Amino acid sequence: MIDPHTAAAALQEARRARRTLAPLGAIAPTTEEEGYAAQAALAKAEGSVPPAGFKVGATARAMQDYLGVGAPAAGFMARENLHPSGFATRFGDWVAPGTECEIALRLGADLPFTGSPPSREEAARAVAAVLPAIEIVEQRYADMRAVGTPTLIADQFFHGGAVLGPETRFSPEALAAGALRELAGAMRIDGRLFGEGKGADLLGDPLEVLRFLAASGAAKAFGGLRAGQVVMCGSVTPPAWLEGPAEVEVVFATLGAVTVRFA
Repeated sequence: MIDPHTAAAALQEARRARRTLAPLGAIAPTTEEEGYAAQAALAKAEGSVPPAGFKVGATARAMQDYLGVGAPAAGFMARENLHPSGFATRFGDWVAPGTECEIALRLGADLPFTGSPPSREEAARAVAAVLPAIEIVEQRYADMRAVGTPTLIADQFFHGGAVLGPETRFSPEALAAGALRELAGAMRIDGRLFGEGKGADLLGDPLEVLRFLAASGAAKAFGGLRAGQVVMCGSVTPPAWLEGPAEVEVVFATLGAVTVRFA
């Protein structure tokens, strides 16, 4: 097994230098398990244990096809990278940034790692609130397929930051019955429609994303999921890769809107 701390240090160095990440060669993780071990080492090095939450990527079939991966993957989120709606940032502070149209869940109870997904009812009881969200992603790779999925996992699977909208509460019974499946979302860039989708695009139901995460290598590496953490359930549209300053808005029916501005 590779040394996860060596891989994490290489990822940190690339980020600090703001350079495109090349394949890590002999120090690269070669399995999903090694990728999550390196990710956990990165989180520890950055003072983000326990993390503020997790992003789950490639939960829609269209995103799996786009990224060339066969299954979802998760990345930790640091508290300083979670922002409220209306967040404004400099475009030049990001490496090839993009935005994604997401549903987020805030947990109100722990979901310990057991190796198996919790039941739908257990997962529903753990959800305190549902939020419209924008994930800020970065294209940090000259050739993501050459870098390989285990390294993408180690590098938080494209994660840069998250912008969170207002909270809406659903009863556990409604969540377990599939209340999030038909939530319709749209992303606009400078007022122009970029793409649309719905909750059912995310593993059939965002609650299934939470069940996946609770039994994933990420949950194992970080000791389970904890109350207060935010889970980003994946994008219902392809990422919008930005070419310069822009205003991005995501709206989900019944959840409301969330915005971010790149100046």
